Amino acid sequence: MTEPTAPPGPDAPAGPAGAARRELAATAAQTTPENPWPLRLLSVKVGEYVARMSPIWVEGELVQLNRRPGSGMAFMTLRDADVDMSFSVPVRENVLRTLSIDLVPGARVVIHAKPTFWTKRGSLQLEADDIRPVGLGELLARLEHLRRVLAAEGLFDASRKKPLPFLPGVVGLVCGRESAAERDVVVNAQRRWPAVRFAIREVAVQGDKAVREVSAALKELDADDEVDVIIISRGGGSLEDLLPFSDEQLVRLVARAQTPIVSAIGHEIDTPLIDLAADVRASTPTDAAKRVVPDIQAEAEQLQLGRSRLRTAIRGRLEHEQAALDAIRSRPVLDQPASILAGRADELRSHLSLARTIARARLDRADDDVRHLARQVRALSPLATLERGYAVVQDADGTVVRSPEAVAVGAALSVRVAGGRFGAERTAHDPYTPPLEPGAVSAAAGAPGGGTHTGTDLVTDPDHPQETA
Repeated sequence: MTEPTAPPGPDAPAGPAGAARRELAATAAQTTPENPWPLRLLSVKVGEYVARMSPIWVEGELVQLNRRPGSGMAFMTLRDADVDMSFSVPVRENVLRTLSIDLVPGARVVIHAKPTFWTKRGSLQLEADDIRPVGLGELLARLEHLRRVLAAEGLFDASRKKPLPFLPGVVGLVCGRESAAERDVVVNAQRRWPAVRFAIREVAVQGDKAVREVSAALKELDADDEVDVIIISRGGGSLEDLLPFSDEQLVRLVARAQTPIVSAIGHEIDTPLIDLAADVRASTPTDAAKRVVPDIQAEAEQLQLGRSRLRTAIRGRLEHEQAALDAIRSRPVLDQPASILAGRADELRSHLSLARTIARARLDRADDDVRHLARQVRALSPLATLERGYAVVQDADGTVVRSPEAVAVGAALSVRVAGGRFGAERTAHDPYTPPLEPGAVSAAAGAPGGGTHTGTDLVTDPDHPQETA
């Protein structure tokens, strides 16, 4: 490599081609105040030295992880756990995909990386080709595995979440002893709804006793019928401090509780597993107080607004109905109700007159039919026949005489005429001689058996009168 030369010094001799250039030191030990290295040469020298370094294993805490979709690269920022020092670590996406857990800020990792030095920027970075979670990372890996197991069982499903009561009578509170979280919850809740009551259980929220005491307090409050909602609250802390609230037994106890549970553990960025199993997750204890009780001032304003809207709606409805009623009353049929009756009365009188005319015509026609039938009956009656001069002759037994030969000479007969009955006797000769018309030829009168009747006789059966020739 050809080393750059420095610009001429103040005592450098001048030549015909310009100022002479001094020779730079070959190594860092040969530099002097009169012959220093320029920064660009130092950057090159450092880059050459770093390039000769072997890949190394480095431990650090993950501060940030930025993924760049489509580029196949991600960029991590690692810092030392004890001092304020950080490095940028580019890593390929395929390396991240080999991990069994998702890297989150705060995880401790050990990376296998090749140091590289950017000469233009004078910055050192580590190009990682392997990542292994250790320490806190291993803890996060176990928590992530437990989270996946419990999620597969359905303990975190939204369908099993219970709604919070609108106005709880008694609020159960599980918190640390004389903790700021307790004051935040109680003070903010009573400020929002002064009548709220609390059933407070102060327990250990950190250390070996935390899981046992929090579980016991939760069971006690869940069994109390007066408690309508339970808040489990704790202030912020490190991941190790919040570990009790990711205990599997406690998470399962929260999931199967009958009383709605609000989890307010740590700060917004803290997410213990109890937050996933609880019915409602509050970002802070103050947020939990706001979620369990309504704001009396806001509710009063809403009530006033609702009453105002109700009055407006009722007034509008009444005005609408009054306008509709006025429109109906202004119609002619209601303004002068007799007008519609007068029209109907005329129509009724017309129908009555028509009905009388039709009925009278039908009666007249029926009267004519009756008279006609009466004339027919009289014409067909045997009495009418007798009135025309005919008679009915019967013997002593009542048998109608139909032939002269049927009655012996001298037999007593009964003759019925239109005016009544009288008796007669059968003679050998008929005393009646009909008058002869001029030019008529007289015929011998009388039959071989004798009798007094000639011409046409009418013989009538009393039961079935008929006319014979």
